[in-house]
Amino acid sequence: MIALVPSTQNAGGAVRLDSIAKVIRSKNAGPCLLTLDVMLPDPESFAYVAARAAALRRQVARRYGRSENEVAVLPFEPALAVKITLPRDVVSGDVGDRDVYGAQQHAPLLDIEL
Repeated sequence: MIALVPSTQNAGGAVRLDSIAKVIRSKNAGPCLLTLDVMLPDPESFAYVAARAAALRRQVARRYGRSENEVAVLPFEPALAVKITLPRDVVSGDVGDRDVYGAQQHAPLLDIEL
């Protein structure tokens, strides 16, 4: 267990993603995929999130209305980041696309607890 600032953990010991991450953002990964980046401030925070990749995958799938098989969670230690990739609902730029760059899709990640 890493030594987190006490205010980042709730009563059950879980940590909200937005309280531990330095940056949470989204963008396109081509016209059909969305990538979500969770950048962490230090190796301990990265290890904490990376160790909970399966739980993160489950929660992302549920929040974005996808099956777990459609969600990839890829911890990348050299960058202290976790990349999450999933299919877009609408192809980028197609009729009905409300976010052509995929830059406004990260909000459901903010209050995930790990």
